[in-house]
Amino acid sequence: MLSVRGLTVVGRHGDLVPPTSFDARPGRLTLVRGDGQDERTALALAASGRYAPNSGTAVWGAPSTARKDLRALRRAAALVDSPGINEAELHLSVRDLVAEDLALLPRRHRGATDPTAWLTVHAFEDVAGEWARSLPPHRRVELLTELALADPAVRLLVVDSPDRHSDRADDWLPRLEALAGNPGRALAVVGVVAEVPLGWEGAVAVVGNAEPAEGAECGDLAPREREEGRA
Repeated sequence: MLSVRGLTVVGRHGDLVPPTSFDARPGRLTLVRGDGQDERTALALAASGRYAPNSGTAVWGAPSTARKDLRALRRAAALVDSPGINEAELHLSVRDLVAEDLALLPRRHRGATDPTAWLTVHAFEDVAGEWARSLPPHRRVELLTELALADPAVRLLVVDSPDRHSDRADDWLPRLEALAGNPGRALAVVGVVAEVPLGWEGAVAVVGNAEPAEGAECGDLAPREREEGRA
């Protein structure tokens, strides 16, 4: 389970993410509403272990030291489609994107994964030559989440602003629900969104919903570790 408690991220002009708390359990989709793309992306980075929060905690599994918690979260989590971080580049075709992402897999999983075979097995061969950024919203979220799951160590998906591509929740919500409900792989799924869709009855949190966490400062992280958390 992902447990976020009093998490804050500070930017140049104040809090990018004010104190925020939520849980994301395996088998469940949790939507977290944030105001503004910078706020949503900062939360997605911290909730996936790509950035060490300035205060508060984001922990996958049993808590340990801040340094170990960050590493464990990074191993378990995949950050999906984050603007300016790991969204598909303009010049990449679907085939090229798949080849690049599969090449970044841990070495022990890389050799057995051929891009052409992957596209066929996962039913994306029909769009292999298309520009990745030009895919319809529902195909985009399908492709990028499927690529994230190519790493068998991933147990948490943090999807950054899937609603920015479409004002129709049907273009992304059913896919995230299906991933969370997949009985073959226990996944916790977090969607960081601008608006919670009407009629959504699942788990919801709002950025800024918590008091500052007492005694949860992350100051014991070395500067290098904080920099590594941004990658």
